[in-house]
Amino acid sequence: MLSWGRRWAAPALAPITRQVSGHTAAVRVPSGPTAAAPVPSGPEHGQPLAASVAELPVLDANGRRVPFGALFRERRAIVVFVRHFLCYTCQEYVEDLAKIPRSFLQEANVTLIVIGQSSYHHIEPFCKLTGYCHEIYVDPEREIYKRLGMKRGEEVTSSGPSPHVKSNVLLGSMWSLWRAVTGPPFDFQGDPGQQGGTLIVGPGHYIHFIHHDRNRLDHKPINSVLQLVGVQQVDFTGRPSVIHV
Repeated sequence: MLSWGRRWAAPALAPITRQVSGHTAAVRVPSGPTAAAPVPSGPEHGQPLAASVAELPVLDANGRRVPFGALFRERRAIVVFVRHFLCYTCQEYVEDLAKIPRSFLQEANVTLIVIGQSSYHHIEPFCKLTGYCHEIYVDPEREIYKRLGMKRGEEVTSSGPSPHVKSNVLLGSMWSLWRAVTGPPFDFQGDPGQQGGTLIVGPGHYIHFIHHDRNRLDHKPINSVLQLVGVQQVDFTGRPSVIHV
């Protein structure tokens, strides 16, 4: 279980309530046109992550077990949990995560981590498919998903389309199905009912921000997360910059 105590204070932030492992947690997000204030780091500003969760293993592309908490013990991290590697919305979201330059993250001393819930041998093909070159691991038993309160099932919301998903439902679903039938038999690369989410964590075992995806389109916009940790914004439109002379 996550333990939620004091909340950090930031100007022009409005609370959003989330259910986290049976507890109601107020997470601060931008309100109105005011730019999001960077999330402070350190134990005095974060909510502690239970040691039992920090000790749970994730697997890297070679099947090596790494304690979840070790990923951000010494650094601040954006951790994105995705649904499953055959999900077209996750693929397109991770394709945009791949566009974040390493230099942007390094300048802010932040690392980016994706966690899936398939077998570890799907990591390398998924990275080749999406162009993703930052850190990535898997939680095949979904234990960390469960302990962090990640949702199962689709919740119907009016939050609007994801800015990172380009395919419509029909074409996207057909692409996911094609990848499923041309891949290893009986291997669906994760539980299709599992939703993901986004965390800002560390240094140390402290959570500073958490967003639970309510459905496959409810990804947290990437630039809003980057802004919270002081990382330079990224142009995901692909349009060339206009230079005024």
